[in-house]
Amino acid sequence: MFNWLTQLFRNSTTSNTPVFEVDHNSLEKLFKYSFSDRQIIEQALKHRSVLPTLQESRVESNERLELLGDAVLGLVVTEFLYTQFPEKEEGKLTEMKSLLVSRKILAKVGNRLKLGEYMLLSEAEVRSGGRTRISIVADAMESVIGAMYLDGGLEIARQFIIENILHDFEKIMNEDQHKNFKSILLEHAQGNNFGPPTYKIRDENGPDHKKIFTVEVFIQHKIVGIGKGKSKKHAEQNAAKDAIEKLLI
Repeated sequence: MFNWLTQLFRNSTTSNTPVFEVDHNSLEKLFKYSFSDRQIIEQALKHRSVLPTLQESRVESNERLELLGDAVLGLVVTEFLYTQFPEKEEGKLTEMKSLLVSRKILAKVGNRLKLGEYMLLSEAEVRSGGRTRISIVADAMESVIGAMYLDGGLEIARQFIIENILHDFEKIMNEDQHKNFKSILLEHAQGNNFGPPTYKIRDENGPDHKKIFTVEVFIQHKIVGIGKGKSKKHAEQNAAKDAIEKLLI
């Protein structure tokens, strides 16, 4: 038994199909909302990995609600950014939106809520760490938003998004770990008609399992930044950050 979820596989008196029982009172406290249709929140928490055990089809998982929730989340976040930043162009708003609706951010929020503890997963998925896996938790966040939209309407879903994602907007946007420095540098270079930056590995040091890459980034054939990292991708991001700090700050 989890703190917030009673997840039971038992035989009913009329069927051999396992039954999923949710502690709805705990869910209401978590989401600050009482679902009129309790089946919809149960579906929002049902991962496809458990469908064979429940003898259910793919449409019974949370994937359809995830699709809907993604659209609702995108609308609410875009409206927020459009209203809050009337001076910013479409490209910058798109970049900001992409970060706020990214799996990384959604999973961070979902794990803070301990959403994974409520999910119905297969035993194999649980053993492999599925309750905190970024993809599963992020998708569950979207499916919960979709469930809220269907059950309570747009304002209910909007309030949940504002309280759990957008209230941390400034912190999210200011944390380096959430920024895509390569995209920022690309936007700067193209905005000044310099052409896209290019990245070149200057050095690789260390054994294969602890290799450190050094990357240079060029704009118009001139080195504008250097970065190191445990992967080429990480080193490129650090090189782009170095260039931004020199060119834009």
